Amino acid sequence: MSRQDEFFKHITDGNTTKGEFITLGSAMLDGKTIKDAFVKIPLKTMNRHGLIAGATGTGKTKTLQVLAENLSEKGIPVLLMDIKGDLSGLAQPSPGHEKIDERHAKIGLDFEAKGFPVEVMSLSEQDGVRLRATVIEFGPVLLSRILDLTDTQSGVVAVIFKYCDDNKLPLLDLKDFKKILQYATKEGKEEFSDEYGRISSASTGAILRKVVEIEQQGGDLFFGEKSFEVEDLLRTTRDGKGYINIIRLTDVQDKPKLFSTFMLSLLAEIYETMPEQGDSGKPELIMFIDEAHLIFNEASKALLSQIESIVKLIRSKGVGLYFVTQNPTDVPEGVLSQLGLKIQHALRAFTAKDRKAIKLAAQNYPDTDYYDTAEILTSLGTGEALVSALDEKGRPTPLAATMMRAPMSRMDVLTKTELQNLLDDSKLVLKYNEEIDRESAYEMLNKRIDKAEEAKIKADAKEEREEAAAKAKKASRTTTRRKSTAQNPIIKVLTSATFIRSVFGILKKMM
Repeated sequence: MSRQDEFFKHITDGNTTKGEFITLGSAMLDGKTIKDAFVKIPLKTMNRHGLIAGATGTGKTKTLQVLAENLSEKGIPVLLMDIKGDLSGLAQPSPGHEKIDERHAKIGLDFEAKGFPVEVMSLSEQDGVRLRATVIEFGPVLLSRILDLTDTQSGVVAVIFKYCDDNKLPLLDLKDFKKILQYATKEGKEEFSDEYGRISSASTGAILRKVVEIEQQGGDLFFGEKSFEVEDLLRTTRDGKGYINIIRLTDVQDKPKLFSTFMLSLLAEIYETMPEQGDSGKPELIMFIDEAHLIFNEASKALLSQIESIVKLIRSKGVGLYFVTQNPTDVPEGVLSQLGLKIQHALRAFTAKDRKAIKLAAQNYPDTDYYDTAEILTSLGTGEALVSALDEKGRPTPLAATMMRAPMSRMDVLTKTELQNLLDDSKLVLKYNEEIDRESAYEMLNKRIDKAEEAKIKADAKEEREEAAAKAKKASRTTTRRKSTAQNPIIKVLTSATFIRSVFGILKKMM
């Protein structure tokens, strides 16, 4: 048997599946594509998470697009973080091209152009279904980790949440949270001190500064109502295709705090909402996080710990997380060790640091007799990738340099008209894009403060009236005393013994 035949058998035996699967492409040997040596990913193991990595321009986005299309076709909903703004074309079929036909002929797959059901979403003022969450949904622990607070400050946040819960004050948006922080050390200082202990104004001031930082990155648009429901990410069409939910994040690249806040809240909400799935034949939801370094580079240790915990636990809910980034080292080791699928596009060795990173990346893949992994990582062409997956028993499949299939949908963005038509047909836009600002902690506390001030004004006025009356009464007594004092000398003369004897003496002479 020739080396090529051995390689073909090695790949096909290692990619044999009983259940449903996705075909990524065909394996390559010595730079040549081996037709029908299909590289497959069993749907059963797609909740084991994954990584798509590679230098700029090597085809990461197209690989992400291929995975999203095939998952949708299998009835699995998808959530995409579109940082660069080039994924909306999934809604329209590919126009086709002779190079696509040539590629698929080498692979051994027929090419069919298709569009897929797409829902466009937004965290900011961009057009799309508005994604929001309330402060109360975060809870004190998660909010403290996002704000990167100290233990003392986290304790203050816990007390704030407890007070709002006890007093039926809904914490919906950031202005609610800021208001209660100010109230705790000003108007409500005595009340807080009596019930929960004294709260330091230094602590609330530090927390407020952290909140302002998130506000400046657009957090005031994200926190509020109507809160997005996870169930709306799990929709399928009448013909059984899963919706591809694309979150437009082109204006969030310079706002990593908002991006990581949103991601963590979404993961936490999904984990809390979705039931345990057990060992099923396919996942319930697959999430692709493009430019994943935006989460990890700006995350605190506490936040990274939270992310790692969720990554480890969320797969039991039938949710798979796929991180897309330029270099595998962008992903923390604690997360990287949890990833079952690795699709590594070419890496570029321009510096000593790059060469070191390539050696480290090569060590993350299974040993093989057919490739020098470190060498092939630098020689892959555009649309080619080194693939390592898990089979249905959870074992690594044979490492394969793979000629990747082309996307069935358009490899370009939608026009403004196409995007508007998509939004006009969306049921979720009608559901979530109405702004709601119902009475919450901010308004309730303002009313409470206004009533307290009104009562104080009345009390002060009453006190002033009483003081004025007391002064008037005192003045009246003083005047009376003065009059009495002025009459005293005359009375003394008239009633004196000398004056009386004189009067009697005169009367006696007259008589």
